[in-house]
Amino acid sequence: MPAFRKQKSRLHLELTDAGQATAHGGQVLVDALARRFDLWHQLDRLPGLDPRQRTGSGFFPSALIAQLIFNFTSGGISLADAQRLGQDRVLLDLLGLARTADEATLGQWLRAQTPASVRQVQALNARFVDWVWQQAPRARLLHAGWTEYFFDDTEIEVTGKQFEGARRNCEGNQALSWQVLWKGPFVLDQQLDGAGDVSEHLPMLLGEHAHRWQGEQSYLYADSASSGAPYVNAIDQAGFTAWSISYNKWTEKLERLAGELPASQWTAEATAPGVAPTEHYAWVKHQPGECARSHRFACVRRRAADELFDRYAFVMCQADEEQAPAAALERHRLKGAKEQGFSQLLSDLDLHHPPCAELVANQMFYAIATLAFNLLLALRMLEMPDDAQAWRVRTIIRHLLTVPVSVSRHARYARAWICVPAGWLRWWRLYVQTWLPKRPAGRPVREAVDRGPSG
Repeated sequence: MPAFRKQKSRLHLELTDAGQATAHGGQVLVDALARRFDLWHQLDRLPGLDPRQRTGSGFFPSALIAQLIFNFTSGGISLADAQRLGQDRVLLDLLGLARTADEATLGQWLRAQTPASVRQVQALNARFVDWVWQQAPRARLLHAGWTEYFFDDTEIEVTGKQFEGARRNCEGNQALSWQVLWKGPFVLDQQLDGAGDVSEHLPMLLGEHAHRWQGEQSYLYADSASSGAPYVNAIDQAGFTAWSISYNKWTEKLERLAGELPASQWTAEATAPGVAPTEHYAWVKHQPGECARSHRFACVRRRAADELFDRYAFVMCQADEEQAPAAALERHRLKGAKEQGFSQLLSDLDLHHPPCAELVANQMFYAIATLAFNLLLALRMLEMPDDAQAWRVRTIIRHLLTVPVSVSRHARYARAWICVPAGWLRWWRLYVQTWLPKRPAGRPVREAVDRGPSG
């Protein structure tokens, strides 16, 4: 095999105006998916989303929200990036946007929103998740036949005192609390504000969405921030088939109870032949503080060779009586994979920086961002092949949506030529034939892709 080294390119470079081309041709996939759900028409029908006094001019809510969604799904992170989207004339033609708003107009619209209009967009996002759940293959959504939910909080640190609702966190930094309820990989609902308790909105979110997990095998994961009595009671009464909560805050009583258990109640998992097990498992029953009833705790006992005392770890759970404590602890460890969803949501869309000083503007911005995030996940779940189901959001943007398109204009029509990535030509052809059929001559007609849940 010959040796290879980095060399200078032999190609001659020539520059040309890109007025008839764009690098974001894959956005037609996102637009087609949104149209299948009838997203743009549903946005225009939401009450309170349009602050205009005269609706004969200016931007409809669907145009502004579409601009922000396509900004997120093309790698943009700010209102300035959304404004620059308007300089890509070919992309706007592909997406059916005659014109886009500038940064000031976008900011003005965000600031004109209300808590009620933010909740309207969040409710629409939840309906979109329901729609995807009905369309996608079960094997891509469920874990061993169960629908998994996850609640967690992350902090959005901000610089300066101009951010409304921000408060100082435990590290002394100004931050907003972002509390999110997940359904599988999707953001089902979320709340961004200055909540002082990292699980403050958990009871409200569970109450609003309890009907979604009735009649199905459902499992909720939560971390130790939700182990306080009010949150345990809310989880216990929410109607999940089973749930588990990390429990590492108030363990003195549990450690004493575990130490009093007889040896017959401890089980050990085999490690290797001839090697003594280093972990033992048992159930501990306890009613913490103001909890409405007693709960079972899966307990693991460990002691290293150089240690004198046992170390304990606990998970509070509602588990099947026949389930072993080791299995309950193993199930709860899956929470770590759920936490990776925040990595994609925060890092891949770069949501570390709220754009506005007003809280309601930032709440709407993050509500639209989660809708864009769910659109990308839905594209993966509904349409992409099995070997692409592990792709991160940033991978979808870079390798599927960032594809060049050139436009050739003829006497009566214009044609867009999409340069498809190697190995994806067959997939693109199938998607285009199914959801973006060739249009006949004349005025555009309503297509199958435009008939969503309300059409």
